[in-house]
Amino acid sequence: MTANPVDWVPVIEAIGFIEPNQGVTLTTETAGVIDQITFESGTQVAKDQPLVLLDSAVERANLKSTEARLPAAKAKYERYKGLFAKGSISKESYDEAEASYYALSADIESLKATIARREIKAPFAGVIGIRNVFLGQYLQPGTDIVRLEDTSVMRLRFTVPQRDISRISLDQEVDIFVDAYPQTSFKGSISAIEPAVSVQSGLIQVQADIPNSDGKLRSGMFARANIILPKLENQVTLPQTAITYTLYGDNVYIVSEENGEKRVQQHVVKVGERSESIAHILEGVKPGDVVVTTGQVRLSNGAKVRIVESDATTPPAETPML
Repeated sequence: MTANPVDWVPVIEAIGFIEPNQGVTLTTETAGVIDQITFESGTQVAKDQPLVLLDSAVERANLKSTEARLPAAKAKYERYKGLFAKGSISKESYDEAEASYYALSADIESLKATIARREIKAPFAGVIGIRNVFLGQYLQPGTDIVRLEDTSVMRLRFTVPQRDISRISLDQEVDIFVDAYPQTSFKGSISAIEPAVSVQSGLIQVQADIPNSDGKLRSGMFARANIILPKLENQVTLPQTAITYTLYGDNVYIVSEENGEKRVQQHVVKVGERSESIAHILEGVKPGDVVVTTGQVRLSNGAKVRIVESDATTPPAETPML
């Protein structure tokens, strides 16, 4: 085949795992019996939507009792405040009335907080997983109830070598590939770059955001990422089948004409990035060179060849004349 100049888009390859925008396993802070489960597994939930309610009959009864005593305590406090201002009662009596009123007020707030903790709500909007608990079940503090994830935007964390730091930046385009959808490229962009390089590995951590409105991406998926770099013009590329490896490195056979005959010469090449079946040639091949793409095992320097055109999907090959 003839090496023609083409545009080449270099990439930095990386691997990582898909994460949700936000994700949390909901648990309970207090022990208790489940009184209500108000969600269906696998559904969308709104922020602050109640999901699980623990029985709080005792706490509500205590709250009602405490609230019933508050008006009398407040009235006594107000009355003693006026009497103390007139000098009709001692400061000790006034302080006791004041302390009693504020203690009841604090007890009410404490009971309200206790009741609120017995109602497990969604901290953010997202997709709820499969519940791990059942109605009437007694829960200990810290029991896993269900997984909640915001999957509207997914994130991919990966690392790149420190030599590539100068080639990456925020908002840079990233193509993401997952095994579940081998023919699909998910578009993302770099949203964060770690400020420090790991002294152990020499790598820097990068995060990319990926819109996920169709919900195809799931957290935990293994993913391959290509960070898109600026396009290079007038570059030489060859099928990887054209490149052979020897003790001297990567080589190709270039066809030249000598005395009216086509002969091949082996040339050492410097190969850059490889993309699927194509390799970017940095040195060793010029635009216009005719390169052997198949049958190199039968060739040697100076061998005569004839060029044949192929109607297959592979590039045209050069056949040695034996």
